[in-house]
Amino acid sequence: LFNVCSAQNFRSESLLSPTGWKKNRSQNKDQHFTDVLGLPCIENLVCSADETPEPITTTITGNIPSWIKGNFLRNGPGKFEIGRSSFNHWFDGMALMHQFHIEDGKVTYMSRFLNSDCYKENLEHNRIMVSEFGTIAMPDPCKNFFQRFLSRFELLKQSDNANVSFVQYKGDYYVSTETNFMHKIDPQTLETKEKVDWSKFVAVNGATAHPHVDPDGTTYNMGNSYTLKGAFYNIIMVPSKKVNPNDTLEGATVVCSIPSEDKSKPSYYHSFAMSENYVLFIEQPIKMDLLKIVTSKLRGKGINEGVYWDPKRNTVFHVINKHTGKLSLIKYYAKPLSTFHQINCYEENGFLIMDMCCSDDGQAINNYLIQNLKKSGNALDEVYNTMCRVFPRRFVLPLNMDSQTPCGQNLNTRLNSTATAIKTDKDKVFCTHEDLHGEDLHEYGGLEFPHINYSMCNSRPYRYFYGCGFRHLVGDSLIKMDLQGKQIKVWKHAGMYPSEPIFVSSPGAVEEDDGVILSVVITPNQDKSTFLLVLDAKTFEELGRADVPINIPYGFHGTFQNRD
Repeated sequence: LFNVCSAQNFRSESLLSPTGWKKNRSQNKDQHFTDVLGLPCIENLVCSADETPEPITTTITGNIPSWIKGNFLRNGPGKFEIGRSSFNHWFDGMALMHQFHIEDGKVTYMSRFLNSDCYKENLEHNRIMVSEFGTIAMPDPCKNFFQRFLSRFELLKQSDNANVSFVQYKGDYYVSTETNFMHKIDPQTLETKEKVDWSKFVAVNGATAHPHVDPDGTTYNMGNSYTLKGAFYNIIMVPSKKVNPNDTLEGATVVCSIPSEDKSKPSYYHSFAMSENYVLFIEQPIKMDLLKIVTSKLRGKGINEGVYWDPKRNTVFHVINKHTGKLSLIKYYAKPLSTFHQINCYEENGFLIMDMCCSDDGQAINNYLIQNLKKSGNALDEVYNTMCRVFPRRFVLPLNMDSQTPCGQNLNTRLNSTATAIKTDKDKVFCTHEDLHGEDLHEYGGLEFPHINYSMCNSRPYRYFYGCGFRHLVGDSLIKMDLQGKQIKVWKHAGMYPSEPIFVSSPGAVEEDDGVILSVVITPNQDKSTFLLVLDAKTFEELGRADVPINIPYGFHGTFQNRD
């Protein structure tokens, strides 16, 4: 869920999407993971929308709890054509920001396009001027043949189309993708305030759109860097407070640099895990061929051509002490897997427990091309069935190992845990996972976009998480998972496609699931029937909804800004 990087600066942190992998030629192109038939067409989920810059009222059905006071902020693509040119990939669309203002049981809605440089340049020339993940900007048709030929040798211009998420640093809100650029946003008006470049503060080439925050407000993120010694993965720390009122990322530092196992072909990562004392980086076998990425414009190919799945490589878990910056000498391995979102990570009795959503295959080639999302009938079923499902899993990493720790036996001594961690060498441990679900989750297509009660439970033991079921190319249900017994509660209605669930805690809440779930539900086959859904997080029953009298495209990530 991100944008193209700059070839000049190897901004490759933003090169990958869940569907951009290059297929390994040795793999069966027709491999099927499911046999679902009769999926409804969802082409209207990727139709361009107009912005709604002034708040409009919504129609309330049921009851929106009066204690909810704040802004539910969402981000995602909202414009898929510029003039007569169209973007090829869902993740290329121009960023459209949404705000649902909730107060006194009422809801207003507004939206604005991010006033990014690439958005302005595209509109000014009435065509796509800046390349995105799956779309190469074509030469100016007004130029002669020789000029158009020479333009192939120009370096790619880095996109600042921050259409992935809303994030916070030092109390300010930004929209982010995975390139060097973020944009500071006024959450009350959705106005674009300031463009911020990560590389002006730390020596990294981009950063993820999924930072983690300590209770004191210190924020951690990750970004790549490239040197003559090869590629490095960097842990970044941003202090919690400003020195001056206009500060952005001042004071940011690199805590630790991890060398890539393959120096010229680093792994892609969309996020990372963090506990109280450790950052856990997952080096997965989704690789980036930097040479192909740099030459993509010359070859007239998309950036995604340089990204591929290498199932011959294992996954590596790197553990870094947040406070000392020291990388553990122990490397933890697992079989090849792909992951985009972690659920939670915490320490307990000498173990590091990491829960994440992952699959056993990383070859979902361009399933999220616009043309695929607009398919219907057997063609749509074929796209879905060739995608590997994503499920929640737990890995248990033993932290207290030394030369006396025996090889060949399971070091995971936690009761009722089926995960294993077997020492295979003096500094190597091979791990297998425990499924965090029952067989019933298969009925809903697995689970992605996981969320927890972050303020109460992040980096701590927890019981509940929430996510979207994926019995379609996008989320088509909401799921609550209770880890005690691995029981689920489900909200699902035909023809309705909910966004990732965001948990909002009740005032003075003591119990972990005392609060509500917010989700924006899109109905592609019903005109102007989008609504904000509010569920009781305990019972998972609908409390109320706010109907919005306009069409909204399906988005990516969001957050809730509490205004109490």
